Amino acid sequence: MAAVVGGPVPRDVEPSAGQTAQRGVSSEQREVSPERWDVAPDSLPDGLVVADADRRVVVFNRAAARLTGIAPAAALGRDFADVLPLRDADGRDWWKCLDPYGGLATRTRHPERPLYLGDGPELLVTASYDREADGTVRRFTIALRDAAERARHERGRADLVSTVAHELRSPLTSVKGFTATLLAKWHRFNDDQKRVMLETVNSDADRVTRLITELLDVSRIEAGRLEMRRQVVDVVEEARKIIAGRVAAGDPANRFELQVRGELPEMWLDPDKIDQIIGNLVENGLRHGAGTVTIVVEPDASTRGAVVAVRDEGEGIPPEAAQRVFRQFWRGHGQPRGGTGLGLYIVKGLVEAHGGTISVRRAPGGGAEFRFSLPAGAPDFA
Repeated sequence: MAAVVGGPVPRDVEPSAGQTAQRGVSSEQREVSPERWDVAPDSLPDGLVVADADRRVVVFNRAAARLTGIAPAAALGRDFADVLPLRDADGRDWWKCLDPYGGLATRTRHPERPLYLGDGPELLVTASYDREADGTVRRFTIALRDAAERARHERGRADLVSTVAHELRSPLTSVKGFTATLLAKWHRFNDDQKRVMLETVNSDADRVTRLITELLDVSRIEAGRLEMRRQVVDVVEEARKIIAGRVAAGDPANRFELQVRGELPEMWLDPDKIDQIIGNLVENGLRHGAGTVTIVVEPDASTRGAVVAVRDEGEGIPPEAAQRVFRQFWRGHGQPRGGTGLGLYIVKGLVEAHGGTISVRRAPGGGAEFRFSLPAGAPDFA
């Protein structure tokens, strides 16, 4: 069999079970199809290494070369175990433990696991077998993936757990302390003291509820499972409602301004998520900005929708940080530690779920301007 670097895999090299699954075609479909696939290994995003019945490397694609630092010319024709001296976390030779060509003849594949290429990088490795009728290995296929992306996701999850634990500790400590005190010494407190304690418990319970809601939103955004319940929404009225709620909660009315520039088309949006978007941006302006928080609503001729801008008069966001503000846990330099750092990440996910876009720039009068556009949308049943 001819060695393959980046051209199509020969027709007698059938896709492995893993490759078949990646293409959304079952093994049954593959067996009944009269055609064989031509696969260009260099078009695959993951590293692909194929060894023949004599353990010689016959396919070594471009992604494998990038991940291992080994040139295809140096790999082709050599024993696969010499080309990829993989070891586990305890330093054991993985191929000696696995014995692909001399082990159990019933094995068809090996699940993905992290391994190390000698003293080099950590790789995520999976493998599958193509066997003859008597069980001998006709072809051994190895897939390689970079472990760095998974490590970043794991660090992100660890950061999320750490942040959640930190944010939950304070309100739960307060709730536990006040309830335990009231239960133990109820008759020692007058009505005013009891009311203060119960109001504190209620406020901290609301804080925990908000945190759990944020976590659920993050989970749905990452999984692509945000449910949209569209109906006709008056964006201007929603903005007025947000301002009225902040004033009722004790913020001075002169800290807010609403500007409406033109008539909007009929907007089919999820009202709860629009409230959350505008509310989070207004809260961000109040917490991290200064002066008046201005909401500007105007029609967007390019998308036949609406554009909403929320501005403050604070120090603004440095241009070099503009691309990072929508990441999880982002906090500007010198800003207070309040909150989880998830608000703007959630806002971006909710805007994009509506088919819109959001950006941040310097406001005309200084400070930060968060500007998002929303298409008019259509009813779910349309």
